[in-house]
Amino acid sequence: MRRRDFLSAAVLGALAAGLPASLRAAPTPGVRLGIDVLEAGGFAELRGVRCGLLTHPAGLAADGRRTVDILARAPGVRLTKLFGPEHGFDGKALADVKVGHGRDARTGLPAYSLYGATRRPTPEMLEGLDVMVVDLQDIGARSYTYVSCLRYVMEACFKAPRPIRVVVLDRPNPLGGEKVDGPGLDPAWRSYVGSHPTPYVHGLTLGEHARWAAGTPGVLELTEAERRRGVLQVVRMSGWRRSMTWLSTGLRWHPTSPMVPTPQAAVGYAMTGLGCQLGDFRHGHNRTEMPFRFLSYPRRRGEEIAAALDGRVPGLRLDVRVMPDGTSGVYTTVTDWATCRPCALAPHLLRQACAWGGNPFPRASKSERELFIKHWGREADFEAFRAAGARTDVEGMVARWSSEHAAWRAARAPFLLYGA
Repeated sequence: MRRRDFLSAAVLGALAAGLPASLRAAPTPGVRLGIDVLEAGGFAELRGVRCGLLTHPAGLAADGRRTVDILARAPGVRLTKLFGPEHGFDGKALADVKVGHGRDARTGLPAYSLYGATRRPTPEMLEGLDVMVVDLQDIGARSYTYVSCLRYVMEACFKAPRPIRVVVLDRPNPLGGEKVDGPGLDPAWRSYVGSHPTPYVHGLTLGEHARWAAGTPGVLELTEAERRRGVLQVVRMSGWRRSMTWLSTGLRWHPTSPMVPTPQAAVGYAMTGLGCQLGDFRHGHNRTEMPFRFLSYPRRRGEEIAAALDGRVPGLRLDVRVMPDGTSGVYTTVTDWATCRPCALAPHLLRQACAWGGNPFPRASKSERELFIKHWGREADFEAFRAAGARTDVEGMVARWSSEHAAWRAARAPFLLYGA
């Protein structure tokens, strides 16, 4: 979540038309979000209690109404406070920019920032609440910070002298619920861009993520007594299956942050975000075109990038594109999502960056090194690139990730809500 990017309607149409069937399957009628299911059930989980709501502009019902407005008008529900994650309650702030407290213009409710002076709700913010409702659209990658915000909220609510019940209104994982890929997280490198020890692409909805975190000792920073007395409820979706990526849900996408304005960008985040951490590869173009999907490299034509990298990752093709200003690069086209290893592109980008521009890893400052490892999840891979540069055994690195994925699938299995 680094820069502001938006796609024109024409570009969006062209990109969607080029998606493989596995990502642009016919929409499935009847997928209802957690907020829709909650409303259909008469808000039973929230009647007669004082509620806070953690949400952002993508916190909408399937018909486009804001969850804020739905709860504010719900009979028997007392919505009293709002909370916003990174990018703010209104979703306008750029990545890593502190956001102040505010007020929702439509309802007049106070909106507390959880990405400003504090990232954890304070006892004063939580005072008077019986329930904290969470309605955030995640994108399925570990370093996207909404799962970290969820974690901090759960910890604060469970630690409260009178524990505050947490209710998560579930939403689809836009990458689907079957895809698992990328490096795991070494607990020694837990941070706000890597708060949970999962593979980079974890295959969980936000509600499943909350269930796994609450039900697995050591994931949340709580005493065992605090963890056990905490109360979590997930209002599950109806009609969603693990095999569904976003474009097969029939739901309209709403930007989750400035640089993820489309579901195509959400897929790209898992492919290129890590690979552009160091070296001179860039994703996106002039902050306006193809965020996380268009790759360029200084003084290299798209044909050269494709020749060096195309075919390295199954299910992925690099198509040469030239932008209107003459910038030449490649667009990452998914040809088969079932076989695609989205995170596998990242180490190939880094190895090629070492070959073309010299090894950037030994030159990395302390802060650059730490930021890279926090996103990537493990120090060993940084050190492998630092030592070997263009000779790094990327294939062996990716194979080691794969050997860990079966253990993750087994660990998450008891907490899945939509089948295995």
